[in-house]
Amino acid sequence: MSTAPGAQPRGDDECSLTVGKLAADDRKEILAFLAARPLHTVFMAGLIRDNGVVSPLNRGVFYACRNHQGRLEGVALIGHATLVEARSEAARAAFACLAQSCSLSHLIRGEHVDVEGFWTSYARMRGLEPRLVCREVLFEHRGPVRSRKPVKGLRQATLDDLALVMTTNAGLAMEECGVNPLRRDALGFRQRTARRIEQGRVWVWVENGELIFKADVVSDTPEAVYLEGIYVHPRERRKGYGLRCLTQLSRLLLARTEAVCLVVNEEQKDAQAFYRKAGYTQIGDYDTIYLQQLH
Repeated sequence: MSTAPGAQPRGDDECSLTVGKLAADDRKEILAFLAARPLHTVFMAGLIRDNGVVSPLNRGVFYACRNHQGRLEGVALIGHATLVEARSEAARAAFACLAQSCSLSHLIRGEHVDVEGFWTSYARMRGLEPRLVCREVLFEHRGPVRSRKPVKGLRQATLDDLALVMTTNAGLAMEECGVNPLRRDALGFRQRTARRIEQGRVWVWVENGELIFKADVVSDTPEAVYLEGIYVHPRERRKGYGLRCLTQLSRLLLARTEAVCLVVNEEQKDAQAFYRKAGYTQIGDYDTIYLQQLH
């Protein structure tokens, strides 16, 4: 691990903390650290398993915070999406200090207490205001999965579905945060969507050229799978199709992982009721802070 520019050792009442970039040979140690709280660290763990510790595909840089004995106190991904897993307030503050010299481009997401602490330190140092703050609820499903009539058309997407998936995901992003990725970074968005499809991570039900249901497996680890972008065509809602598809997908995923998880905006009460009906349980409160757009 190399010490990052601007990341000088920090002291508190009990120990000195050092923050530095993580390297490829730190992989085993990081995954073991993240596995202590697999639902809350599934996104970071998934990126490392997919891309390695150091990769442009991570759209950011992984850092570690260590105590005076060299033991991990926290791991953070800082970049397009910034996520922090810190075991102490001092470690969280150290990451916030480091972030002053890094490029945070889009969002900060995590458990409410962690994001609040990180943002308070980070924003105070830079005099920033968020563009948008979304309060969210973390849901999990560990089984058993209720038996429902299967949907024969539910399948993994192919590149023939790319245009449908991109258009749908762009619409979902606009609804969530007000940014259209097709306008902001069309080429990158296309490449990332195509790669996820090629990994077998996008599930669809298409009838007569229309997308009836879609779900993205954003992160896939032995301990947890993280879902995002769950969509049911507006004309097909309240017919039970979404519930049948999600139940079927959850069963398939739980055959090879311990839990399936997702986050829902706390204001979307109908969506929360839908996930509860599908067997998901609320287990935590999350925040996503969207940053001011860079020009």
